[in-house]
Amino acid sequence: RGRTAVRLTARLPLPRPLGLGLARPFARPARAAAMVAAIAFGATAVTFAVGLATSLNRVQDARDHDKADVTVDALPAPGPNGAPGRNGEPVPPREVPGGPPRITADPAAITAAIKAQPGTRAFYATATTQVTIAGLSGSTELHTFAGDASWANYRKISGRWFDKPGEAVVPTQFLAATGTRLGDTVTLNHGGTTVRVRIVGEIFDPRNQGMNVLTDAATTAPARTPADSYRIALEPGTDATAYVAALNSALGSLDVTAHAGPSGGESEMIIVLDALAGLLTLMLVAVAGLGVLNAVVLDTRERVHDLGVHKALGMTPRQTVAMVLASVVVVGLAGGALGVPAGLALHTAILPAMGHSAGLTLPTTALDVYTPPELLLLGLGGLLIAVAGALLPAGWAARTRTATALRTE
Repeated sequence: RGRTAVRLTARLPLPRPLGLGLARPFARPARAAAMVAAIAFGATAVTFAVGLATSLNRVQDARDHDKADVTVDALPAPGPNGAPGRNGEPVPPREVPGGPPRITADPAAITAAIKAQPGTRAFYATATTQVTIAGLSGSTELHTFAGDASWANYRKISGRWFDKPGEAVVPTQFLAATGTRLGDTVTLNHGGTTVRVRIVGEIFDPRNQGMNVLTDAATTAPARTPADSYRIALEPGTDATAYVAALNSALGSLDVTAHAGPSGGESEMIIVLDALAGLLTLMLVAVAGLGVLNAVVLDTRERVHDLGVHKALGMTPRQTVAMVLASVVVVGLAGGALGVPAGLALHTAILPAMGHSAGLTLPTTALDVYTPPELLLLGLGGLLIAVAGALLPAGWAARTRTATALRTE
């Protein structure tokens, strides 16, 4: 009957209705355990869904490698079979081994204009071409960088970013396809020139099915590929619109265009997955809340005579509601304490498996998405589920007339 719990809670510095409510779960341990399981199930679903949505958004952010405050497109003239560029403008196709050179603006003049522009914090130039790799069929994209590209939006998985010519970073798929690992050397055939690079880092880069090599532009000298774009980071507080207008004025004679962004908008697929995860989570939380509702209704119906005695002794409707809600506080906290670690473990197991199924190793930033304050709030979510499930029975108990309750056996 939980009389020992009642005597113990009576010693707590709490109003008596709250003490009576806190002792209620100990009168029906099996029922209380069932409520804890239901709440833990809901807390697990919420924790996993929050982690999944955050991870997917961070993966989408990690895929957007073109993030910059301002971008300068250095390929002004379309070539044969030109394809639409980022702003809908035609751009020449990428250079292929043995193909004609691309027409680009004077890189020295573009660099000088960017350096002279007030508000420039950092910038780098990037170019993309096709190379072949000894022992590997097909072609691989080679991305070269001139300038400090360490602030570029490439998420590291292991190793480090290259810091001198002859070093390169590659995606996980490249390592798997070539059978290499960090510290190994690969041979690139670039425009009839053989270049050897040492792999110093593994990055998250699913472009071109992960068959990419990123290195310093000086690595491919003298067969260096002209830059096709420049990424610029602005000083804090700089007006991007005014900066773009001033830079375009300085670049006018070079027939190239600067524009803000790209913005890196959220993928429609990520939005759909977030919405689906949210809907399923709400359904699971509703199921958990109904489990609490069922248990509290049974408990209140069984003890309606005791409720009548309390009312006869002067318990007000507000105190009755407080007593019923207090009866689920312990189970709510226990369910949250069990559900949050379970949801965290589920996230830790499933997210890497999702990446591996696609041949990807997800960056650490996409996996470590929980902070201690968030985990604390998610744990309190179990209490919220319990209280929400007990509100209806609490209202029914508060409205029950004293005489009706006392006649009930």
